[in-house]
Formats: sequence, structure tokens, C-alpha cells
Amino acid sequence: MGKNKLAHFEENKSFPNFFQPLFNELENGFVYQGKWCDTFFKNSKPLVLELGCGKGDYTVGLSVKYPNVNFMGVDRKGARMWRGAKTSQEENIQNVAFLRIKIEQLLYCFGNDEVDGIWITFPDPIPKERKSKRRLTSPQFLKKYRTILKPGGIIHLKTDNSDLFQYTIEVLKDQPVDILYQTFDLYNSDYDGDAPLIQTYYEKKYLVEGKPINYLKFRFNE
Repeated sequence: MGKNKLAHFEENKSFPNFFQPLFNELENGFVYQGKWCDTFFKNSKPLVLELGCGKGDYTVGLSVKYPNVNFMGVDRKGARMWRGAKTSQEENIQNVAFLRIKIEQLLYCFGNDEVDGIWITFPDPIPKERKSKRRLTSPQFLKKYRTILKPGGIIHLKTDNSDLFQYTIEVLKDQPVDILYQTFDLYNSDYDGDAPLIQTYYEKKYLVEGKPINYLKFRFNE
């Protein structure tokens, strides 16, 4: 492990908005489960998650653009998340936090109907079919999202991977969802919402390479 990673792991411990609970802290529900806004953010603003947030640039970008919303980046890669947490501290951004867990552990950390929206930005497509349950848009994960989302909560997916995008569309055919918008080429579409306004590190890279960005917006209808 490189010195930078070790230094980032250590500095993460000093950030008041960076959480990396141990499993024994999750077994009976994390201390903030069901009360992130009341107890940590100390407000009644909506709570929106970015799952697989990587460096956290999208999470931070959203928090700056929407100061009346609480944002939380979730990922298992602490060294990457350090960048977003560091930036948020340097710029004194109060409505953003980072949670280092596996996405599989969401239900330990968030209560039923606690979350107002979810962004899934450029997740690992996990191309092997035998590992499809690990895709962040698999039925197994959608079930978790449905539990923590408030009624009407929106899920956004951005990806450069057309196979993952098509897989997600097929999965949603068997789910109780309303698809609000879908496009295989976001930046050459008629979409006028928020999705193009902030770009992740990887998104910028893909756009330079000429890769189209797929975008999907949906919500559960039951």
C-alpha cells in the first residue's frame, strides 16, 4: 500500500463528516441510522445519496449547487473518498458527508423512508453474468433502495457502459417503477434536467474519449 493511501486513510479519521463504521457498529444499526438529518446535519433538509461515489467530486458538486439539500457519498474505497472529504473541509461545505461502507450494508446505516434520492454514477459494470447480483442496479440492490427511499424518491443512473444500461432497463421491466427519462446519449438528448450539469472525474474522461453517456431516471410507484 502506497504512502499516500496510508496518509489519506489516517487523515480521513480527522474529518468530522467522514464515517467508516466497523461491522460491530453496524450489527444493531449504525448510531445515525434513521436520523442523519436530525442528529448529524442538524436540519430537516432532504437527504440524497451518491452510491459508489469514488473521489466524491459529484457529491461535492451537488452539495455546492444545492445548499438546501444534504448529500452523502457512499463507497468502500477510503483513499479515493479522501479527496471529496478533504475538499468539503477546505471549502467549509456543511451539507455533505461521506460514509465508507459496502453498498450491501446500506440497510444498517439508513432507516426506512429516510432517503429522498439516490445517484448511481458510473458504477462498476461487473460484466460477468454469474456476478450480476453485485451490479448496483440488480434486483437485490433495488430492494434495498426501495426500503430506504421515501415514497416518490428519485433514482438516477449515469454510465458509459451500454451493457449495464441495457441490463438495468431489462431489470426494471419486472419492477414497480415509473421510468421518468432514459437516453443512450445524454449530451445529445433533449434532457434539460440536472444530470449534465455536474460531471464526475470518470465522466469527463469518457467524454474526451468520445463515449456517449447513458442516463436513466426512475422512481418506485408502490
